[in-house]
Amino acid sequence: MRSIVSALATLLTASWMLAGCVYRMDVQQGNYLEGKTVDQLQVGMTRTQVRYLLGTPLVPDVFDKDRWDYLYYFRHGRRRPQEPRRLEVYFKDDKVTRFERINVPESAPQAPEEGAPISKFPKI
Repeated sequence: MRSIVSALATLLTASWMLAGCVYRMDVQQGNYLEGKTVDQLQVGMTRTQVRYLLGTPLVPDVFDKDRWDYLYYFRHGRRRPQEPRRLEVYFKDDKVTRFERINVPESAPQAPEEGAPISKFPKI
């Protein structure tokens, strides 16, 4: 009886330790929304132009044909997920009347102005 309990305890401990070693893949869902692309969106554009620029909306609203929702979600492995990016585009007479960007960066990320100093690199 004691050997069975000991074997079960060892098995449970091993499975608990291995559970932490599970690979978690990146999860990316929705329409990727980049600031420089969303910056090109303008009031007065047609539905075709918006679809060409941003792609087909992820979730078409069946109750409101004059609203398109673009969503983007990214989770890198075990890290906490980033806030989802959202873009809501409103139409009237097949033209954009307004749009709201929620957590979409205003512009593309910029490279640092200065690189690492040369002295940090090892001499060959």
